[in-house]
Amino acid sequence: MLLLHTCCAPCSAAIIEWLLANDIQPTLYYYNPNIFPRKEYDIRKAECTRYAHALGLEIIDGDYNHEDWCRKMQGLENEPERGKRCLECFRMRLLPTAQLAKKLGFPRFATTLASSRWKSLDQIAEAGHWAANQVREVEFWEKNWRKGGLSERRRILLAENGFYNQQYCGCEFSMHSTSSEKTT
Repeated sequence: MLLLHTCCAPCSAAIIEWLLANDIQPTLYYYNPNIFPRKEYDIRKAECTRYAHALGLEIIDGDYNHEDWCRKMQGLENEPERGKRCLECFRMRLLPTAQLAKKLGFPRFATTLASSRWKSLDQIAEAGHWAANQVREVEFWEKNWRKGGLSERRRILLAENGFYNQQYCGCEFSMHSTSSEKTT
């Protein structure tokens, strides 16, 4: 039993496939109040939901409260990608994941954030273990989902399923950062 925090279908597909092939039936939890604008959030959620339903998996929809996310990121707006803002964002998303895992009786949780090239694996691990320590009685499963051929499988599944493939991590700060990197 595993509660899997999912950020988007492209990052989730190869992980879910690997879990199922290893007899691990995940329940997906889509909780991403960082994603901006709302239209982007809805597209990513729809893609995750479509994929989960195609596989017969349960997906739990977390609340979208971007205003709360913005309040919690106040003062961190100018942090670089993989800076303090990202760590706080991971904590903000993984704490409710750990709380939900405990509430639903899952012994452990993981996140598909660890498959994204946009993210720091060290920050994800730190946030996941921090969340597990806050909740107790649940364990964070720290796994590098970029290894073992999963990055290549991600690209294949993206094409096979025609997933919407975003070009930034999700928040408005990364959107602006990614746009400026392309123009420099």
